[in-house]
Amino acid sequence: MAMMNEDLKKKLTPLQYAVTQEDATERAFDNEFWDHKEVGLYVDIVSGEPLFTSLDKFDSGCGWPSFTRPIHERAVTEHDDRKFSMRRVEVRSSKADSHLGHVFPDGPRDKGGLRYCINSASLRFIPFSELESEGYSEYKSLFLK
Repeated sequence: MAMMNEDLKKKLTPLQYAVTQEDATERAFDNEFWDHKEVGLYVDIVSGEPLFTSLDKFDSGCGWPSFTRPIHERAVTEHDDRKFSMRRVEVRSSKADSHLGHVFPDGPRDKGGLRYCINSASLRFIPFSELESEGYSEYKSLFLK
């Protein structure tokens, strides 16, 4: 069950709350993970649900973390977004329904052609070396191939 808003407001920073709960967007090139290169797992800041890995992260030049795909199909849901007189596809986390960002069809062609453009404020990064201690040991094998 989703946390009550007051609990979430205490747990998250104002920016994390605005992004995940109010569909805000953080500033390009002024966010924690846009140029982050460490190996590990990106999880939902609200629920801890695994969303993306560093293996699928790439530099798209857009100023936000970009991934070619989620960790698995069920990790995210996609929704039609017609705000600001644009037609976009919004990406939300499956379990907590956190707003993550948008997916665009301009990603690397050799990796499926998608670009998941994600707000850093919706993510928590778990370094590979901490996967076990953080309770994500089942994901270690992804990085050992």
